[in-house]
Amino acid sequence: MDSYIQNLFAERIGGKKFGKEEVIYKFEKIKRAKQEAMKRHPNMELIDMGVGEPDEMADPGAIEVLYEEAKKWENRGYADNGIQELKDAVPPYMEKVYGVKDIDPVNEVIHSIGSKPALAYITSAFINPGDITLMTVPGYPVTGTHTKWYGGEVYNLPLLEENNFLPDLESIPKEVRERAKILYLNYPNNPTGAQATKKFYKEVVDFAFENEVIVVQDAAYGALVYDGKPLSFLSIKDAKEVGIEIHSFSKAFNMTGWRLAFLVGNELIIKAFATVKDNFDSGQFIPIQKAGIYCLQHPEITERVRQKYERRLRKMVKILREVGFNAKMPGGTFYLYVRAPKKANGIEFKTAEDFSQYLIREKLISTVPWDDAGPYLRLAACFVAKDEKGNPTTEEKYEDLVLEEFKRRLEDLDLEF
Repeated sequence: MDSYIQNLFAERIGGKKFGKEEVIYKFEKIKRAKQEAMKRHPNMELIDMGVGEPDEMADPGAIEVLYEEAKKWENRGYADNGIQELKDAVPPYMEKVYGVKDIDPVNEVIHSIGSKPALAYITSAFINPGDITLMTVPGYPVTGTHTKWYGGEVYNLPLLEENNFLPDLESIPKEVRERAKILYLNYPNNPTGAQATKKFYKEVVDFAFENEVIVVQDAAYGALVYDGKPLSFLSIKDAKEVGIEIHSFSKAFNMTGWRLAFLVGNELIIKAFATVKDNFDSGQFIPIQKAGIYCLQHPEITERVRQKYERRLRKMVKILREVGFNAKMPGGTFYLYVRAPKKANGIEFKTAEDFSQYLIREKLISTVPWDDAGPYLRLAACFVAKDEKGNPTTEEKYEDLVLEEFKRRLEDLDLEF
């Protein structure tokens, strides 16, 4: 007999059917396939290129700051909308790394407990029933999910190889533009690895003014670029009039579990975000914010991380090309995005997900499939390499061992594209 609670769930998460629908999501399928493959091959090491999580710990300097600040009595309490010292550290960082000037640290900056809640809160500030959020696909779905939860709709903009994985804003129908409130972007892009251009960002600014939408540019991988200097949306003329940019400490500073990000840009959007945030959380632990300040003052940390990923990505591209994939260096992020094969050893695959599952089962190689705009795989360069004692390491000789094994497992697949 069902509990009466079964009838009380909100429609946004499934209503009366919550927990009863046999829908297995992509990442759960990957998790289950990995567990099954490791049981079948107990003596074979899993090569996990599916995770989007840095393989390193945070910088020792940041850890030391956290430790020292956590011992202080005055740092024990609520942070609310953040300490001013962190906000003060953002303008010099944005100018040094991105060339963005004239940021007001009081009214145009605010912290968040990571990028994920930031993307959720933004919809709460702007979306009413019937409003539309413009989302690029494939991509991080949080903004779209919360748009639907507030009664809004999502209009997907496919990221296609022939358009350098940039959305075609001109293709958006007039009736969609009229109801659109938010344009969500993510560059450098997860999962495609594409980097935006100044020309594209100028088109975005013009589009925002013409259609009265706000731009939310998710720069989680902002400083991890491999062709030229990092590019901020806010470096474009008048961009601050139409939008904000979200910067995460997770990828740039190996601080995924620390949960820290900042929003920078339009004062009205920041003010609305602060109002919503006040009603959702009480701020990130102050010592973590103090560690964040240390990181913003030491962008060379990111440069060191960036060099490691570039080294790994170039080796991965070479291996993938040698076995038949049309792999190319990304503009940024730590991902490769490659078209999935149609066949391997005579076995046919209808989707990228089918091939991804096959790779896990047969080769113990984990990737993330995307079938939103064609069959593609995402491979992450933040795989874990271990030394002789089984301890995680970033020494190049050990990552080479992982990549040599990666190549060996792929070589006998007889791929057809």
